[in-house]
Amino acid sequence: MHPQSLRVHVATNHRSNNSWIGGTCARTSHHTRPGCAVCRFPCHPSVVRIIVCGMAPVLTSPLVSTQWLADHLGGDELVVLDASVHTVGTGLETMWHSAVASYEQRGHVPGARFADLVDAFSTPGAEVPFTRPSAERFEAAAGDLGVTNTSTVVVYDDSIGEWSARLWWIFRSFGFDSVAVLDGGFTKWRDEGRPVRVGALRHSPSPAKAPDDDSAFLAGEERPLWADHARVRRAVTGEQPAALVFAAPAAALGDDHPPIIPGSTPITVDTLVDPDTNAYLRGPKLAEAFAAVVGEDEIVTYCGVGSAACVDALALTVLGHDKVTVYDGSLLDWWRHEPEAMAS
Repeated sequence: MHPQSLRVHVATNHRSNNSWIGGTCARTSHHTRPGCAVCRFPCHPSVVRIIVCGMAPVLTSPLVSTQWLADHLGGDELVVLDASVHTVGTGLETMWHSAVASYEQRGHVPGARFADLVDAFSTPGAEVPFTRPSAERFEAAAGDLGVTNTSTVVVYDDSIGEWSARLWWIFRSFGFDSVAVLDGGFTKWRDEGRPVRVGALRHSPSPAKAPDDDSAFLAGEERPLWADHARVRRAVTGEQPAALVFAAPAAALGDDHPPIIPGSTPITVDTLVDPDTNAYLRGPKLAEAFAAVVGEDEIVTYCGVGSAACVDALALTVLGHDKVTVYDGSLLDWWRHEPEAMAS
């Protein structure tokens, strides 16, 4: 039997947020479409409904350990996603490919489904790779993987954690808080000798969207978790101050690249994980890594395209910093808008 707890959804007409009450997840959702985005029951402004939606593992942190995942594998409401991406090259010559072949051939956590960040969870045809998807595209991609609004989602990748953190951030940006990243990722899972499965996994997608269907998946209202070029430009000029944190390791940019955004503080992802376990630093060590910026009111993280930036954003969330945004498109978007940077 898996240690699980009832998840209780509190549906009101208030703005989406998430809080932890006595070990249960109380999610409030403002609906811009018929029915609550979590429970899909019609709500009246003066009515609060308590709906017991089912058994699901309870998350108490943005990170779960390999032991936690091993203890909960097989639970009906648990969805495990492999968000790995195959990266070739560095700097402006970098190319990204779906890692689905690697997922099938090198193996994956038993029961894990492959989440395609290159295509399904990005905007097709965007000028910058990995531009975040629309709510409708996100709904379709998550629903195709069997995610429902009562699911608990755990994401991992086979790298340093940038891709799982990116998908975690996307889920949260659309109001879905019952999501966590596997600390140490597939590397730690495999190195500990835990079970691995090869081949593709067959699963049932969520049913088509319907306000009265509890098994469908509906995204919530998008939260302000993203920064754009205009916001970053205001930070650079001092018009709207924010600490700019550069997350990409030097190896990812290569030796010959345009300059990073002026006024940035480099806090690269490779300094935030234990090189022996691939797991995030914790406690004083993690706080020390962000000592230069943790006192700032607002922090904007960025990297090359917006993946490694999500590792820093997750780490800051672990530290309790709640005013963090990720520059979607990051340096590729900045260079696109700043021709003088490219000329230099």
